[in-house]
Amino acid sequence: MTEFIDVDVRPILRAGGEPFSIIMAALERLGPGEGLRLLAPFKPVPLFDVMASKGFAHHEAELEGGEWEIRFMPDDGSFAAAEPAPAAMSDDWPEPAVHLDNRDLDPPEPMVRILASVERLAPGQTLSALLSREPVFLFRELTKRGHQWRGGFTPQRDAYQLTVRVLA
Repeated sequence: MTEFIDVDVRPILRAGGEPFSIIMAALERLGPGEGLRLLAPFKPVPLFDVMASKGFAHHEAELEGGEWEIRFMPDDGSFAAAEPAPAAMSDDWPEPAVHLDNRDLDPPEPMVRILASVERLAPGQTLSALLSREPVFLFRELTKRGHQWRGGFTPQRDAYQLTVRVLA
């Protein structure tokens, strides 16, 4: 049976805060076989893709008052993720044809700029972008459009490095 670490983001969101970094920090503290129980004032749909890309499946339950309890647990293959995971890291991706530095842009401008640039690339070409945060909402858009992506924080954790490959 999976043991869960509880993360209640309702007070953070009510105070106008952004809980994503707290959720990711809790995820890093999980031990083998442990899961994350998230309490939120809304159904955090974009988080489902992020967690699936990190190897976690989810079960969701609506609570009273429209709040949600989401249990994220290591995906043992017993149920499929809603979206494909990001592309595996490999050396067969070409050098990026476009380099963007979006670290000083406010949302949603980084996503708009990346999507516009990707649409101008030929199949197989790649784009590299630096961002000030993990582009959670962008992942679903890239997947819907049939593109592959890979990314992660730089070793200094001062930027998120994203690479997108346009598929035919």
